[in-house]
Amino acid sequence: MPLPLILGIAAGVAALGGIGAGINGGVKLAKANDTMKAAEKTNNDSIKEFEELNSSTTAKMDSLGKYELEILDSFNKFSDLFEKIHNKPEFNEIEIEGAKIPEYNPEKIKEVSVGAAVLLGGLGGAAAGVAGGFAAAGGATAAVMALGTASTGTAIATLSGAAATNATLAALGGGALAAGGGGMALGTAILGVSTAGVAILVGGIIFSITGEAISQKAGDALKQAEENREKIEKVCVYLRQLYSAGESFYNTLDSLNKAYEKHLKILDVLVNFSQKTDYSEYSDKEKIMLENTVLFVALLYKLCQVNLVIRSEGEEALNTVNFDGTYLSMGDAKALLEKVA
Repeated sequence: MPLPLILGIAAGVAALGGIGAGINGGVKLAKANDTMKAAEKTNNDSIKEFEELNSSTTAKMDSLGKYELEILDSFNKFSDLFEKIHNKPEFNEIEIEGAKIPEYNPEKIKEVSVGAAVLLGGLGGAAAGVAGGFAAAGGATAAVMALGTASTGTAIATLSGAAATNATLAALGGGALAAGGGGMALGTAILGVSTAGVAILVGGIIFSITGEAISQKAGDALKQAEENREKIEKVCVYLRQLYSAGESFYNTLDSLNKAYEKHLKILDVLVNFSQKTDYSEYSDKEKIMLENTVLFVALLYKLCQVNLVIRSEGEEALNTVNFDGTYLSMGDAKALLEKVA
């Protein structure tokens, strides 16, 4: 066979081999690209689900936190009416079909109403999630702590707006940074919220997930995305549980508060308009009405102390919903409502 022909055939074979290798490489690139797209979609879908659940849960918890503070703030009116009544008996802790209604403590009720007013005044400029943090950590507890002293030496109760909120968060964090405390950042962390309201009391786990960059290697990227999806799904399960518990707790609190408001109006008429300020002159029906109003206040205060969330110890661990404490308090509320119905 002539040499030119042999060389021509060899060149053709080599060319075909090159084309085959190119096709194979192209297929691999296409597969890698598809894998990367799948990894990116998996990761984005997971984060989107989390963000949607976080947004709805934050809103639910914020409404609950604000409502708790409004209820606590309303105790000021009851305290004023109650103080006008003379010769009234002591209202001790009672038990109604297993439900314990705590003893009425006028000093604590007055104190918490002032603290709640301070926090309510600062919510207008607060980030999303702050009010939810109050609810999750116990609105009454936060309200009492709000009566501390700001780093400037000014009583927090005399401040208003964002200044009151910032001072309260700093106080919860152990004082201002300059004074050796943790400052607002720690105070916010204690309440389980970030300044952006990201993941009410979820913990640091979500930041380690959403902050990671997907690997540039297709196989590693898909594996990482799948692992992230499993972690985020656990967070989403927690958020669904917190949303459900928050909604149930809000509804119970609302039923109890509405019954309390009706009694408060009757008491207002009795004391301020009928000028009946001597308990010994009250009819049996009026005495029962006053007793029930006191029970409502005491139980509402107890409910507003409930921590809806139990914080985890690990920085990247998930917190848990306090189902036991939440549903036990809801049972107490049900028992009292049935008693006065």
